[in-house]
Amino acid sequence: MKFSTGIVASLLILASPQVLAAPESCERVRSDIEQRIINNGVAQDSFTLSIVPNDQADRPDSLVVGHCANDTHKILYARTSSGNATANSTPSQDGHPAEPQ
Repeated sequence: MKFSTGIVASLLILASPQVLAAPESCERVRSDIEQRIINNGVAQDSFTLSIVPNDQADRPDSLVVGHCANDTHKILYARTSSGNATANSTPSQDGHPAEPQ
């Protein structure tokens, strides 16, 4: 009985750093993704990356670009206002963006 208790205690001690390191691993993954985006020529001030729980990842203005913490969190990419305008985004007479022709 003491032997099995010792094994369980050892497993808990070994697993604890991995559980506690989950947020750190999300930051590391987010940082890696951010660097890849910047290396592809996207200006750093034209996007944001957010770490959100899986149940909050369904946002219409964002794109899931990664996951972390044993797939319990998603990393979302969203353009900021400085990077959101396109060449054909001039408003029409009614104030809505004109449809591309």
